[in-house]
Amino acid sequence: MGLGPDAIPPEAWGDAGKSKWRKMKREGKEKKKRSDGAAAAAAAEENGCWIKFGFMGGCISSRSKVDNSISTTITHYAESKSTNDGSRDHPAAPLVSGSTTTTSNEESSSSTPKVGEDLKVASQLRKFAFNELKSATRNFRPESLLGEGGFGCVFKGWIEENGTAPVKPGTGLTVAVKTLNHDGLQGHKEWLAEVNFLGDLLHPNLVKLIGYCIEDDQRLLVYEFMPRGSLENHLFRKGSLPLPWNIRMRIALGAAKGLTFLHEEAERPVIYRDFKTSNILLDTEYNAKLSDFGLAKDGPEGDKTHVSTRVMGTYGYAAPEYVMTGHLTSKSDVYSFGVVLLEMLTGRRSMDKNRPNGEHNLVEWARSHLVERRRFYRLIDPRLEGHFSIKGAQKAAQLAHHCLSRDPKARPLMSEVVEALKPLLNLKDMASSSYHFQNMQAERTGANLNARNSLKAQNSLTRNGQPMRSLSNGAYASPFHHQSPRPNTK
Repeated sequence: MGLGPDAIPPEAWGDAGKSKWRKMKREGKEKKKRSDGAAAAAAAEENGCWIKFGFMGGCISSRSKVDNSISTTITHYAESKSTNDGSRDHPAAPLVSGSTTTTSNEESSSSTPKVGEDLKVASQLRKFAFNELKSATRNFRPESLLGEGGFGCVFKGWIEENGTAPVKPGTGLTVAVKTLNHDGLQGHKEWLAEVNFLGDLLHPNLVKLIGYCIEDDQRLLVYEFMPRGSLENHLFRKGSLPLPWNIRMRIALGAAKGLTFLHEEAERPVIYRDFKTSNILLDTEYNAKLSDFGLAKDGPEGDKTHVSTRVMGTYGYAAPEYVMTGHLTSKSDVYSFGVVLLEMLTGRRSMDKNRPNGEHNLVEWARSHLVERRRFYRLIDPRLEGHFSIKGAQKAAQLAHHCLSRDPKARPLMSEVVEALKPLLNLKDMASSSYHFQNMQAERTGANLNARNSLKAQNSLTRNGQPMRSLSNGAYASPFHHQSPRPNTK
């Protein structure tokens, strides 16, 4: 503790000392008052409004400025490594329920690094001016909004094929522009991770990062546009047609290839750490591409067996040993893949509290169904209505069970997952012709009929002498009697 006028009692100073002490005390109070006033003014400026769009409900709202110490100098391939675990050091989202990943405001602001130290830029990335992206997205207007996540908002835009200038909508290159929401709980370091990883990693099953914008407090990323959106929307969005079985298997194979590249083929192994349906995007042909590398970490190298890190990610997808210990390995991604494969088989979310008791957690509910053949058919998404391969679904269920092993060492490598999925794409033994499946459908139909009869009996009661209107909506039309989503053949 430093010495000052308050460090020594005034009685020890003598008469002259007391006078001097009172003077220093007054000066100290005045100085503190000026300092507090300056701090208040700075806070007011820092919390001032940036841009507000009412239509987005806080997607881009009041934003605090990035630390003034951040340099805008870009260092080409300046590798930054943690001395503890050998991985790129960036904060990630603490484990949360639902599909959103977040960090604390304190973490995002206090740990913001200097750009010149941590940002490496691959030569193929384009550097955009903020005004160029503002024009490319038509001033970030509501019609251009594609979605919103923990990072910020994503807008559709149009730029030159080989440049950065905006062009007329419908011409040039269609892109997705992701903005950093400064009010969000994910921050600058996740933005850095995106640039550092996707700027380096090129693979058909990873979303391509085209460029970035870093200008004053603006942080934006420009990606290739994925016209069919996320796997999450196709599986769970109300009103969407169910994905046909063969397309589900194609998506699973593509996503597995993406993880295989990260784990086993990249120059330096990468642990993705946030594998889930909302981060699997689909192109026109339903090819799967992994997106959002904000939580990715460099894998262990040399004689190290794991990366030690804070537990971050999304409940329902994170491997149990990682949640318990913080020890991160590539097998953590394998577990997450098993969860997603299970979601594709069942049409259920990994966590769904709207389900009956005992069915909230998909993995725990499904374990018994995965190993017992008579219960196996009840596992499969009923919206498929038997339009799936029996052998393919059984093999996929066995693979999911293998990936979800409680012992991480018992889980397969992602390259083994790829080889297991390849034969499942074109199997033709449809369950709709299976005796067991027909029996199960008959039982299900009988149960539904009984439920409808019971409902009709209730609805036949009268109120004030008038019959009540039926509440039944009737059977829904099968989506398989309509055109199923198919890849474009052009």
